[in-house]
Amino acid sequence: MAEENKAQAPQKGPRVINKSGTLRMDDSVAATKQTRDMAGRPMRGRDRRRNGRNNGRDMAPKEFEEVTINIDRVSRTVKGGRRMRFKALVAVGNKKNKIGIGVAKGGDVTAAVQKATAKAKKSMITFNMDGETICHEVETKVTGADVLMKPAAPGTGIIAGGVVRSIIGLTGIKNLISKSLGSTNKVNIAYAVIEGLKQQTPRSEWNTTAMNKELGIKPVKAAKKAEKIVKPAKAETKAEKPAAKKAAAPKKAAAKKPAAKKTTSKKEAK
Repeated sequence: MAEENKAQAPQKGPRVINKSGTLRMDDSVAATKQTRDMAGRPMRGRDRRRNGRNNGRDMAPKEFEEVTINIDRVSRTVKGGRRMRFKALVAVGNKKNKIGIGVAKGGDVTAAVQKATAKAKKSMITFNMDGETICHEVETKVTGADVLMKPAAPGTGIIAGGVVRSIIGLTGIKNLISKSLGSTNKVNIAYAVIEGLKQQTPRSEWNTTAMNKELGIKPVKAAKKAEKIVKPAKAETKAEKPAAKKAAAPKKAAAKKPAAKKTTSKKEAK
């Protein structure tokens, strides 16, 4: 009876035969089948290997973005020859109002970039913004570098050079006009940009006439007039000055005249 039931039982799926004449596995069989190597050990599938590559990585979104602005090769002369190293300039920002830069040296490029990134994160600053631009015009000088930055209307974009554009691109500033007026040293320009962003003062703290009226502060000119010091009266008046001059005139004349020589006649001499 058992053999008859097996013969009568319908097959689970159609038997698919390949062109080569072999049977194709059903999906249920393929899901449970395990591939083994020559030693009989189970082998992992390709999908498992690909998924396993990212097991040790942190897939969470990064808080800060990093940009390597410049990498220089520097050398130092020592007794045995020259020692070559690499110097990296890295900027770190959060696409809002936090930015920082770092400069570091390392034996190779990777080490230098990692050190510079760590320094940039430690030296981050928070600056003030006016919408999508800076609050006011500012010009900053760091050693030989001189950077001028101006706020711009919406839709202007970032009009800036290489270093300034790289740093501003990591912030939330979308409209800016800037010009580098001094040295072309990238490190000094980067520090000048950071100093300019640090000096930004929000509009509510500006010392304007409207703000002074609200706070009840007198303008500077009015305050100076109120505190004007009255000069003490001089001892001599205008009427007394000519009289004093006349009295002093004969004395000066007498002092200037040389003493008259006494002339003796020949008779008196005899």
